[in-house]
Amino acid sequence: MFVQRFSATRRGARLARRLAVHRLDLWGVPYGSPASETVALVVAELAANAALHGCVPGRDFELRLSHDRAAGVVRVEVSDTHPGRPEPPEPGAQPPADAESGRGLLLVEAVATRWGVADRLGPGKTVWAECDFGQCQ
Repeated sequence: MFVQRFSATRRGARLARRLAVHRLDLWGVPYGSPASETVALVVAELAANAALHGCVPGRDFELRLSHDRAAGVVRVEVSDTHPGRPEPPEPGAQPPADAESGRGLLLVEAVATRWGVADRLGPGKTVWAECDFGQCQ
């Protein structure tokens, strides 16, 4: 298990992604492998959402990674203190081509095996996603 808090900034989101792929490498999932790249994308999107939409002044977000080797699953959890919960994208929905945002959860939905939103202890929520290595590699 890997747990780390980050500042709810772009820099914090970038650091979360970098530390996630480092942790995966320590767990035997090599840098640049399809599984590592997929988990990096999920962490990047969820951390960016926490920094942009889940930001509460003076509060951080938390990244939690777990790796179940036997099942071949990596679980990514990003918790923030904002009460707003993301809505699953509508089937077939696409943001306008010139939109600068609105694709993050579409990407997560496309590459993760499953994802969702859960309550957390204290204020806010946890957005989680699981990636089965069999589907990521």
